[in-house]
Amino acid sequence: MIRTPVASAQVKSALLLAALTAEGPTTVIEPVQSRDHSERMLRAFGADLSVGGPGDTEVTVTPGASLRGQAVVVPGDISSAAFWLVAGAITPGADLTVENVGLNPSRTGILDVLEQMGARIEVLNARDVAGEPVGDLRVTHGPLQAFSIDAALIPRLVDEIPVLAVAACCAEGVSRVSGAEELRVKETDRLAVMARQLGAMGARIEEFSDGMAIQGGVQLHGAAVDSETDHRVAMSLAVAAQIASGATQLERPEAAAVSYPGFWDDLERLQA
Repeated sequence: MIRTPVASAQVKSALLLAALTAEGPTTVIEPVQSRDHSERMLRAFGADLSVGGPGDTEVTVTPGASLRGQAVVVPGDISSAAFWLVAGAITPGADLTVENVGLNPSRTGILDVLEQMGARIEVLNARDVAGEPVGDLRVTHGPLQAFSIDAALIPRLVDEIPVLAVAACCAEGVSRVSGAEELRVKETDRLAVMARQLGAMGARIEEFSDGMAIQGGVQLHGAAVDSETDHRVAMSLAVAAQIASGATQLERPEAAAVSYPGFWDDLERLQA
């Protein structure tokens, strides 16, 4: 039995894979449930795996089951799709479909928030691939309202908070994020960096130790901004630039390649 001090899908995945060849069952217990991609994959391949405990925080693997190979088409990452979903939601008249997106419930917090804001999200061609729900996402613009994100929702959208900060600038009212102190120890301190860089574009953002408050209804303007070497910051600022008045100069745009090498090509196609 292993208790992890924090909920980490990466740590959990490594332990579950190691457990496949251990002597006897292994149980991994997290303080809260993290993303369950590995559990779904292992079950689909035939592993003897069970999930239980309060909030599905305990995962047990019993070695010895015969794993079955299969053909798998890996779906698109919803964290990458998030930039286009927000771009569609904040652009008047937009009607955008992002195809072949993984819709694991532990990752779809951004869909909940965008719908809370008033964006119109539709799941098309829903299907299952190796235990993972997959679909095409159609987003159309609607009048946007402020959102509220707390600690309970953070595990389902922590990587999407930078681009949601952009969406908040376009909404009516004050959007609030709390329980997101994890963002201070990502590739950069994303709370500070997004407040600083969006602030250069005219955003009104108040930082807290575990989150931020973002005043909506602000017209962003072009500015010289910097990804500060963070891929999610780079792509979030690119989305902000699409609805800003005037030109925006982004320093270190190559950071986007860390998770989305084709981002700039896809953006250029959308602008055509």
